[in-house]
Amino acid sequence: MADPAVRHRLPVRKLVAASAGNALEWFDWTIYATFSIYFASAFFPSGNDALAQINTFATYALAFFFRPLGGILLGRFADLRGRKPAMVLTIVMMAGGSALIGVLPTFEQVGWLAPIGLLLARIVQGLSLGGEVSNASAYLGEIAPDERRGRYSAFFYISTGTAVLTASVLGFTLARTLSEDAMNSWGWRLPFLLGGVLGLVGLWLRRSLAETELFEANKAKRVVNPLRTTLREHPRAVGQLIGFTMLSTLCYYTFFSALTPFAVKSRGVDAVEVFLALSIATAVFVALQYPMGALADRFGRKPQLLVWSAATAVLIVPLSTLVKPGFGNLLVVFTVGLGLYTAMTSIAPALMSELFPTELRGLGIGAWYNLTVAVFGGTAPLLISALSGAGAATAFFWYVAAGAAVSFAVVLTLPETRGTALR
Repeated sequence: MADPAVRHRLPVRKLVAASAGNALEWFDWTIYATFSIYFASAFFPSGNDALAQINTFATYALAFFFRPLGGILLGRFADLRGRKPAMVLTIVMMAGGSALIGVLPTFEQVGWLAPIGLLLARIVQGLSLGGEVSNASAYLGEIAPDERRGRYSAFFYISTGTAVLTASVLGFTLARTLSEDAMNSWGWRLPFLLGGVLGLVGLWLRRSLAETELFEANKAKRVVNPLRTTLREHPRAVGQLIGFTMLSTLCYYTFFSALTPFAVKSRGVDAVEVFLALSIATAVFVALQYPMGALADRFGRKPQLLVWSAATAVLIVPLSTLVKPGFGNLLVVFTVGLGLYTAMTSIAPALMSELFPTELRGLGIGAWYNLTVAVFGGTAPLLISALSGAGAATAFFWYVAAGAAVSFAVVLTLPETRGTALR
């Protein structure tokens, strides 16, 4: 434990460099869902907007199933070669996929080559994000002092929230300044092209990072069959990671992805109001990260996680009834939902890093976190669209409530890891 009399100085440059790359990853990932209401008809046959939207989200969901593969391959790469080279590689892949989507021809121009090109770009991004979350989480966890791991971890979702906020503000600005015809024709391409350009900035920032001392101290350890080893030697950690990630990913993709097209297409809400409400709530989400990380460093991980999962189980269905025309309604939905979610996001990298030893951390998080996200997160926008089309949208929110109840039970089994040293 560090001497409390010595004032700690955050390594801001290092935290910003690590988190800026993550911000780009999530900006590129988020704009796909956010702007799908405009470009869905560009890549699929015209004449049935609902079917085009479902096909677009099916592509979104399919790309998620490449995240576990990316988590395994890039997580293993990070465990063998280092966190830094793995994080440089992921940002190149993500930015390249974003730029490709921005220049792809439409279905009208090249037929089925358009959705195939879209799918390939999303597969690259899925592989990239699968490695990004695990390796950035491991990096932040490993450079943090034991008693400040929550505070350091908060920068992960500060960057994520900032990226999502940027995407939302961009959506609000473009929807406000461009006509609907312009948005459907070419306006939706701008965010993807911007993502490609920002990739160069993120790459420059990440190249300045130093490797973590924990990796250097443990890089000589070579684990044979690492995926099997996580199950054989750390089954409890695997189960716990899956348990709390299930609700985390449902919260993320419900509030940041699924609700925007659901509100606009199924509930007749004005797109400008949705983007504005989400932007304000996301600013609150970002602002709460560091205080919540500090709170967890002082009082522990479990209390925050129990409050988050219990409150989500109780409130998600009542909140869903407020998704209707009226800016105040939307602001309550997004602010309450995302405010509660900060109890988890502020400490997610710390929580995951504390489950596995250094020689298995990249792959352990990458494989099981991304498999859970693929199953529950990738299908969320598709599921809510399908249920809405069948007139059973409320069932989706009961599904999230059930997931919250399961996660609450899993959190009860977690040991308290506040202030403990990483293995």
